[in-house]
Amino acid sequence: MGERAAHGAAPHEEAALDRALADVARTTGSHAAGVFLLVPHSQALRLAVVTGLSAGVVRPWSRLALATPAPVSTVAREGRPVWVHGHDELARRFPRTAFALPYRLAMYVMPLRTGGTVSGVLQLLWPDTRPDRLTPDERAAVTRTAERMSALLTQAAARGRPLRAGPVPRVLAPDPPPPRPPAEAQAAAELTERLREGILALDLEGRVTFLNARAAELLGRDKDALMHTRLWESLPWLIDPAYEDPYLAALFSRLPTDFTALRPPDDWLAFRLYPDTTGISIRLRPAPAPAGNKPPPATPSGTAPVRAGALYHLLYIASSLTEAVGVDDVAKSVTEQIMPVLGADGLTLLTSDGGRFHDVASRGFLPEHKDFFRDLSLTVDTAGSRTVATGTPLFFSDVDAIRHAFPRVTPYTKMGSWAFLPLNASGRTIGCCVLAYALPRPFPPDERAALSSLAGMIAQALERARLYDTKNQVARTLQTALLPHSLPPVPGLRVAARYLPATTGMDIGGDFYDLIRLDGSAAAAVIGDVQGHSVNAAALMGQIRTAVHTHASTGAAPDEVLTRINRLFKDLDTDLFTSCLYAQLDLPRQRALLASAGHLPALLRHPSGRTEILDVPPGLLLGVDVAADYRTAEVPMPPGSVLTLFTDGLIERPGTDLDTALGELAARLAGTPTGSLDDLADGLLREARRTAGGRDDIALLLVSPRPETG
Repeated sequence: MGERAAHGAAPHEEAALDRALADVARTTGSHAAGVFLLVPHSQALRLAVVTGLSAGVVRPWSRLALATPAPVSTVAREGRPVWVHGHDELARRFPRTAFALPYRLAMYVMPLRTGGTVSGVLQLLWPDTRPDRLTPDERAAVTRTAERMSALLTQAAARGRPLRAGPVPRVLAPDPPPPRPPAEAQAAAELTERLREGILALDLEGRVTFLNARAAELLGRDKDALMHTRLWESLPWLIDPAYEDPYLAALFSRLPTDFTALRPPDDWLAFRLYPDTTGISIRLRPAPAPAGNKPPPATPSGTAPVRAGALYHLLYIASSLTEAVGVDDVAKSVTEQIMPVLGADGLTLLTSDGGRFHDVASRGFLPEHKDFFRDLSLTVDTAGSRTVATGTPLFFSDVDAIRHAFPRVTPYTKMGSWAFLPLNASGRTIGCCVLAYALPRPFPPDERAALSSLAGMIAQALERARLYDTKNQVARTLQTALLPHSLPPVPGLRVAARYLPATTGMDIGGDFYDLIRLDGSAAAAVIGDVQGHSVNAAALMGQIRTAVHTHASTGAAPDEVLTRINRLFKDLDTDLFTSCLYAQLDLPRQRALLASAGHLPALLRHPSGRTEILDVPPGLLLGVDVAADYRTAEVPMPPGSVLTLFTDGLIERPGTDLDTALGELAARLAGTPTGSLDDLADGLLREARRTAGGRDDIALLLVSPRPETG
């Protein structure tokens, strides 16, 4: 209950969601299933609840970027189910996911909706030995469950307590096996003692729940010392990705796997793993040494395990750096996605500029560590400065190693092990990535190689992001200069305008708006969006705004204004297109004349509250055909009505079609009490940020004839 309270969930709907997940897994025979939910204000999905797997096992896969080309995120983006049978199909359709999950499985992923919007997904797993198609009964069961879960999400949202994924997924306990009489259980235990091979049982967390005396003998440990512990905690020689990978394969595929491991100094043991919904049974026996197999490096007791799942997922996560745009995106990817996979307790990303280190991202360190790294001079002999100077990584497996190398740097002694990774890009070292672990860590060669490769990818992403930020700042400055700083007062007209730049994943946009005073009783409202996101788009936006002012001031009709601007494109030397909606407001006649060049329709809220989507003839985008013609539509616009003009960033959301989004915006306008246009504009932007997460720029212009007063 504490975890639920922490993220403000609705307990009733949350418990019902858990029951629905357990029911569909049981009905369809799925051995593992989970529900991912969208993270508010973030283009990411987080695993909220899982059954059939432990939280530790799924942790590397528990958070996914929405843009990731994976089955779960694809379903969330597109709103359509995905069925994948077998690793070959997974590798063909979703190669990054296949790399991170190299196991034999089938999966079905269904979208979950809050209202009409995708807000999560349901994922189910089976062994790939099942038929390659869902049966009608299975498909119907999953569909019913998705509808049931969607209703719960909608109900919780309507109550103002939407369901959210916590920092760690909830894990549903498996159905217990049928109870056995004590005498039968005792007889089974005695049977295993008569066998010449070791027998062990692990739960889904990897803890030993049973072992016979022969297993304890083969493992070289006292039976009581092994019970209720994870094998790799009690047997450090099992800390090796080559041994963990078959364990993960058994859990994810629910198919038997095996491996051979060396128990120091020279005893080889054969492990055969048999998984089911409650855990894994293991048969253990002596084995001959594999031909040509060398003993793995010795691992001291008490060190942190190196996880095969983490190493697989490491490169998968690193590929998400290609989706990072600015420095903040890189920092977030490193600290929120890569650091948890590495199992690091502290991470700092440092760049070297002006002879000093600058802290780009940091997580997990005590204040004294942060203060030590921040603005540290490169002339001070530290592990970080030496890494930057040489361009080679440094690894310290325990406190004694780093104390011996840097005896005067006391903050280093507060962690168990360290890795200092050079950020090499374009033939130079631009900084250092610092990883720290609370426990000693051996850093075997394969892990060192993986971490060094990861650092190289981070460096390239960081260099690209710094260049982007520089260009983006120039473009933002240009766009700010080109947009109106204020709108002219027009007697009898209330106006509110907003421009909100994208917060993630986009360059500078070409969204624009304007209000032009034509004479004492008329004005023109205009909004548009230049194709693309670049400095060129912002510059073209400025040219179009100037052209609109020029032709509007002549008193030309809306269709003529757009026609003239469109003809200018042949002289602008650009291959960019532009949408534009021009509205001429005739206040004395209480009407608006509108013409559109491929722009989203305007919405009109009547004084009664009824809101309609205006039917304006959609002309071609400006710049497509210089000979295109445009038509004007006339609509009544009485005092107290509100004309709403906007760009697509206000309504576009993953999994929602345009008609649905327009209808939802109209409903919000109709349900908003009349009052301040500024309050209305701010409310619309808040809702857009909540549902779309800042994916695109937003321009919004509200105009309303003032009601006549006696």
